[in-house]
Amino acid sequence: MGQIFHRSANSIALLSIVGGGLALATIAVVWWLIVWSPYMTQQNVVIPQPVPFSHARHVEGNGLDCRYCHTSVEDSSFAGIPPTKTCMTCHSQIFTNAAILAPVRDSFKNNMPIQWTRINDLPDYVYFDHSIHIAKGVGCTTCHGPIGEMPITWKGESLKMSWCLNCHRHPEKYLRPADQVFNADYQPPANQVELGQQLVKQNDIKLSLLTSCSTCHR
Repeated sequence: MGQIFHRSANSIALLSIVGGGLALATIAVVWWLIVWSPYMTQQNVVIPQPVPFSHARHVEGNGLDCRYCHTSVEDSSFAGIPPTKTCMTCHSQIFTNAAILAPVRDSFKNNMPIQWTRINDLPDYVYFDHSIHIAKGVGCTTCHGPIGEMPITWKGESLKMSWCLNCHRHPEKYLRPADQVFNADYQPPANQVELGQQLVKQNDIKLSLLTSCSTCHR
């Protein structure tokens, strides 16, 4: 009986298997790169706002505490967007005719809130509470990045589930003393893990709850 397949069929089959494997691996890598790219996460992407508010000027330059504008951050799940009258507390006295602040003056005059564009936004199926994170020793910059250095606000972290879980699984790496939570210049000490372990006990953090699905997905 004659040979059915040409001898080259073995090589073709091998190349097909290897090529197929490489193609699948390439697709997987490209998919991973796209999912974690700024295009998808919006991390470090500057989004235009009605007023180019500078945290660098207000926090680092003028020394404003986060709670001056985000008044509900210690008591509510939502940090709070400051009403225009908060802005006008200062800007009725300084930079009163600055063109860049015209939308602020118009908002105050017409009693219409400024339509800010949300930067740090989570899906509707994710529950997040600012107050509990503050109470347990999670600093503003842990989630928002170097917010005090931002001339225009952008998303400092990806806020993806794996990023959240990294902190929930190892909170000792990220916790800080209560008096440092709102310190935009805070730098973890050399003994951060040891300090964090003490804070886990001190703040009565239930580690088993941190990785429970129902903690964030309710």
